[in-house]
Amino acid sequence: MRFAGLKRKLLCLTLVFSLAAMAQGGPNALPALGDGLEMSTGAERQLGDRIARELYRSTAYVDDAILGDYVEGLWLRLMAAARARGELTPEMDEQYAWTIMLGRDRSVNAFALPGGYMGVHLGLIASVDDADELASVLAHELSHITQRHIARMISRQGQQAPWMIAAMILGILAAASSPDAAGALIVGGQAASVQGQLNFSRDMEREADRVGYGVMTQAGFNGQGFASMFQKLLQANRHNDTGAFPYLRSHPLTTERIADMQARQQLQERSVQARDGVDTAVAHAMLAARARVLADTSVDSLRAAIAQVETQLLGAATTPSQSTVRLAGVLYAAAWAAAELRDPQTAQKMWTRLRTLASDQPQSAYQVRLLGAELALSAGEASRALDVLDQPTAASNAPGTDGGREKKPRALSLLRARALTMAGRDGATRAAQTLQVWLAEHPRDAQAWQLLSAASAAQGQTLRAIRADAEAYAARFDYAAARDRYAAAQDLIKRGTAGNEYIEASIIETRGKQVEALLREQMRER
Repeated sequence: MRFAGLKRKLLCLTLVFSLAAMAQGGPNALPALGDGLEMSTGAERQLGDRIARELYRSTAYVDDAILGDYVEGLWLRLMAAARARGELTPEMDEQYAWTIMLGRDRSVNAFALPGGYMGVHLGLIASVDDADELASVLAHELSHITQRHIARMISRQGQQAPWMIAAMILGILAAASSPDAAGALIVGGQAASVQGQLNFSRDMEREADRVGYGVMTQAGFNGQGFASMFQKLLQANRHNDTGAFPYLRSHPLTTERIADMQARQQLQERSVQARDGVDTAVAHAMLAARARVLADTSVDSLRAAIAQVETQLLGAATTPSQSTVRLAGVLYAAAWAAAELRDPQTAQKMWTRLRTLASDQPQSAYQVRLLGAELALSAGEASRALDVLDQPTAASNAPGTDGGREKKPRALSLLRARALTMAGRDGATRAAQTLQVWLAEHPRDAQAWQLLSAASAAQGQTLRAIRADAEAYAARFDYAAARDRYAAAQDLIKRGTAGNEYIEASIIETRGKQVEALLREQMRER
């Protein structure tokens, strides 16, 4: 497994929980696996937080709001279906984090962690052909969570303290990524032993297949995505398993499971078909291209993405719709790659062609707008970015719903805040107001806190900027760094150099004590 030029860290969670299988069935078609769980949902969430804390520190972790919105849009649909089917209980809904983490890794993989954390490698997004295939992977992993497979496997380690279990899991992750890194956490032999105890059993994989298929189809996705994903994995296993498909070793595909998947699909009374046609396919192609570029930002890879416009543009296309889909992906990758290479002229040229291609397709046009704003910001043109972002947005462009409520696109909000802050002091004031509203609903959004810090600094509000910076660290469980930032703010207050931000001073005193308490608890766990 490779991290595309980055030092290998902790996001390769294949040896713990992976995506290897999927299928359908009613929620009560088979009995639950095991009884008498010793781990409560709250304890499982705490364990997940401890592991997530280390993953956030990994250089492989990437907070890309555009890809995050896309994956979360599918995820929210699946969660709504799981609630409707009774798979997702109110207790789990409330206790678990339900947080998606993206990993800058070209390997095709996804994983579930204790407490409702879900990880997706960029290589998976880049490799699937459509949203249905990606949804099949997410549904399978969601079912591992809702069926509490993680807690059941961890309960086998009943003699071990939770912090020891977390250390063992992190050791396995490090061993999957780098034997040297693993040595700092856990002896390789111990990691291999724990791996055998934590790997999902075949019965649990079948249950995740069955439940996941039902959740996916109820959410409105085409169940054929399960079958096509299985076939893709089988081909990879037979012909080209070079390390990019790590789950093939920990969860081998079997012809029995593939046949079961195909049989379930045939038994469906009405196979759900793609509802949005070319528009959905084009939007997915662009986002898959984004994942490919972000997974490997080496100069050679970026140059190859630009060269592909001329050399491989329509090589595999056989129909006009396929030509459009392929062209959109190639142009998107080329525009992003050119911006990364600091070539704004080429980036703008590619983007203009892409905008023309997707002008009459709502979902695709929305993704083109976001890309255009990013390109403008990378060129230092805040006013142009705002012009692009302020174009009308169709309701269908929203990434998903949360409990029946439409969820505002995070990428749009954060990009507008960046552009406003770059535009000057008045814009920074508007950005701060927008971000404060957002953070009231999403208090663990570290990137939003960082943007609020920048907007506050642009207004000369030093204490507010430092507090927002501290909260960005706290959102990712780095309480030591958060404590240091609060200490710096308190030092400014004591020296009388913080101005008249009296309300902020009061908040800082209270939050500083709270973070200090969280840090002490964190140290006790260690």
